Amino acid sequence: MTIRTYRELSRLETFEERFRYLALRGDVGRSTFGFDRHINQQFYTSREWRQLRHHVIARDLGCDLGVDGYEIHGQLLIHHINPITAQSIVHSDPDILDPEFLITTTQMTHNALHFGDERLLPRPLVPRRHGDTKLW
Repeated sequence: MTIRTYRELSRLETFEERFRYLALRGDVGRSTFGFDRHINQQFYTSREWRQLRHHVIARDLGCDLGVDGYEIHGQLLIHHINPITAQSIVHSDPDILDPEFLITTTQMTHNALHFGDERLLPRPLVPRRHGDTKLW
């Protein structure tokens, strides 16, 4: 498996380039943690995670995939660029708390990353022009 990093991701300028770099192309309905779901729920409510989460949001300026112009106005998520497992949490793998392997995203973009459905991605706004007669 290729290890992806924020440093490499930040070199990509467009939202689409970043999406393609991060896309996991997984299967819908495939369980990530299964019966070990309690392990990741414990992790995501820890003090360390909450502090790191704030740091990553600030670094990414609250933008989807850290791309300027894709500000997130609702709920946001912090996505592990490289998927984590129950074992990585249990064994305290330092990478799961390293901002180099995290990015801010929306739920829709997060689902598109995991399941490879680009139709879920946000569409850029089309600027209005003089003479437009239809509401988008």
